[in-house]
Amino acid sequence: MIKACRGMLCYKATLFMNKRSLFIALAVVLLAGSISAQSAKLVIVYSDSLKSTQRTIRGITSTIEQGCQKCEFHEFLLERNPDLITDQISKMKALNPALIVTVGSMATQIVSDKITDRPIIFSAVLNPETSGFVKSLARPGKNITGASLDIPFDIQFTYFKQVIGKLKKIGVLYTTETANLIPPAKALAHTEGLELEAIEVNSEKDIPTALEKLINDVDGIWSVADAQIFTQRSTKYILLNTLRSGVPFMGFSRNLVESGALFALDFDYKDIGRQSGEIALRVLGGQPASNIPVAVPRIRWFHYNEKTAKHINVKIPDELVAVAKEVYR
Repeated sequence: MIKACRGMLCYKATLFMNKRSLFIALAVVLLAGSISAQSAKLVIVYSDSLKSTQRTIRGITSTIEQGCQKCEFHEFLLERNPDLITDQISKMKALNPALIVTVGSMATQIVSDKITDRPIIFSAVLNPETSGFVKSLARPGKNITGASLDIPFDIQFTYFKQVIGKLKKIGVLYTTETANLIPPAKALAHTEGLELEAIEVNSEKDIPTALEKLINDVDGIWSVADAQIFTQRSTKYILLNTLRSGVPFMGFSRNLVESGALFALDFDYKDIGRQSGEIALRVLGGQPASNIPVAVPRIRWFHYNEKTAKHINVKIPDELVAVAKEVYR
């Protein structure tokens, strides 16, 4: 059963909007008047037609249209054939766009590799720093910035502590793909009064031993989006064994919660698109993309699995039950 988030039930998302986001929103309003009279061609590039992608694109276009009434949008759904992609890139360049907005990591990778003389604003990308799209979240560098899907670690840890009141030590599995996320995660966990035990795995066959060690050592297991760890088979193994052992497992997406993780934080793809649109307006207003910090989700939704909670004898706090976006039973 799914519970929808309506009205005041979404108030926590608004409360979590930080000062920087409010400043950006104000800046967009101030820029709108100066941009609205201009005419500009904008390219939007994506690699699939998923509902989440379409919601992101709607957020992008609706926001830009508010501040740039004469902007002209050109959409490109990338083909799978490399030769056809090359042709699409040529068509993008021929349009001489003011900027390019990409949706998803694949589109961002392809466009950023082939176009370096136009501002690129990405949207709905995980780990843009680890992926090599930006030098850092605060100072992206080059011709690119955007809105990521990464919810700050300290916020994730705060929720974990709220769900598990006696949480002191948490564990995480990682590979070389996500190794650079671990040092800052440990530092932020420490600020939240937590100890983070991180175990690197080199292949899928290392997961059972590493997971068993975490299960024996920690009060809860946290996760990062790592494709080398969360294959279909290993995901099933992790969920089954954390459930059997009664160790709370925080997923990195609502899909894991639906499959059996205790809870996860999620985001509103349309608002991620709005954030990219706001950044695009700033670039159209004259700010270099390289100087605009990468945005993180400002609307965050709580999802939990009621069946899992009962099985491992965890009571989800009433204040989180009240604002839960989705409850899986």
